[in-house]
Amino acid sequence: MPLNANQVAKLATGDPIRKSDGKGLYFVVPESGEPFWALRYTVNGKRRQMTLGNYRDLPLADARLEAEQQKKLVREGKDPLVVKERHAWTGISTISDVFEDWYATDLVLRLKHPHIPRRVFRKEIEPVIGRMGVNDVSPLDIREVIRRVKISNRPTIANDVLMYAKQLFRHAIKLGLITYNNPAAAFTVSDAGGIENSRDRSLAPEEIDHAFQVFRENSVAFGRDNYLACCLILVLGVRKSELCEALWSEFDLEVKTWALPSTRSKTGAPIVIPLPNQAIVWLEELKVRALGSDYVFPARRSSKKPHMGTDTLNRAISKLFGHEAGRKVQPPNRMGDLGHFTVHDLRRSFRSLASQLGVPGHVAERCLNHKLQGVEGIYDRYDYYEERKQAHQTIADYVSPLVQPDAMDAKNEIFHMRKCGEESASTTASNYKLDNVFELSEKRIASTG
Repeated sequence: MPLNANQVAKLATGDPIRKSDGKGLYFVVPESGEPFWALRYTVNGKRRQMTLGNYRDLPLADARLEAEQQKKLVREGKDPLVVKERHAWTGISTISDVFEDWYATDLVLRLKHPHIPRRVFRKEIEPVIGRMGVNDVSPLDIREVIRRVKISNRPTIANDVLMYAKQLFRHAIKLGLITYNNPAAAFTVSDAGGIENSRDRSLAPEEIDHAFQVFRENSVAFGRDNYLACCLILVLGVRKSELCEALWSEFDLEVKTWALPSTRSKTGAPIVIPLPNQAIVWLEELKVRALGSDYVFPARRSSKKPHMGTDTLNRAISKLFGHEAGRKVQPPNRMGDLGHFTVHDLRRSFRSLASQLGVPGHVAERCLNHKLQGVEGIYDRYDYYEERKQAHQTIADYVSPLVQPDAMDAKNEIFHMRKCGEESASTTASNYKLDNVFELSEKRIASTG
């Protein structure tokens, strides 16, 4: 006959006893120690017993729920004691545990940038299902994870979340941790961010002229570092992460080269980038502005990273288009009718300009650090350094009148830089004086009247 709460409370203070609650659940009062709950079951023809927990921590109702959970495993042909022991030595019981195992045994070994799925999991997936048991996640939970990203108007991230969720649960299935189907399997991109169109945006010369004019007119909001970074991407054709995380040790301004190592190249291929004359001038200014930092673009605000964030430039550009993430009241659109573009579109614009200015296709591809395709890529190991040097200089000569880096209004920027400089000077070991930075800005004012 099933027990009730009053009976259990009375038994707990009495003599040693083993009392059945029915269906294999027993309340045990030992000769010494605390009363506890035990479950007796049969699996693979063998009689087994496991302790569910102390009476002090597990009242009658909870003990019955716990017993049902364990008996569910038995019905699935699993031994609850073996499962418990496995959890003890694998440490995997929640979705967060599964991810950590996936990260350590697969992602860091297979991906060049494993921090990307880790960031997506930490920010988007873990807050919703991270603490859930491996077998507790349902398709409804996956839908909620996706919904939260969708309502924030981030379709690309929504697709990434779905992709990583499917891979995460496939890892759990591989380890035999999931007894049912992948809860994310039935969802498609139409449930997340939708089919993404391949971007082919590149800026025409007149669009480059207009965009950089808006950058100059909003020098306080956009900032000189952002401006020069966009100039460099446009004439060098490098990826934003390669530039934002660049170290001064990679540059030789006298020889006019940038040695991009394989560890920071997206393709894993190192390349020596010839620097046009204009880039040398911009880098010399950035050297002073860096205030002794090891990075070409040091973080200007308190940050976990010592360099400019990879989202900084796109966020700054989007703000000028009237889009600022996380703000209910959006800023005005300063770009007018100009079509939206991203930093990567400046890299694509470099490739378009190369074609427009007669740079041979194979040289332009090597400028972008792309591997040549087909048989040519297998047998042609020539690096085209001199040809690339001429190509970068040709594009820089063409682009300079459009970007007009020396025309940027620095009057308001001086105040802005002094504020940023004072904040960073206290945390950055520097052999440079802030006055050098302000002197550069004053000279630009004088040169432009």
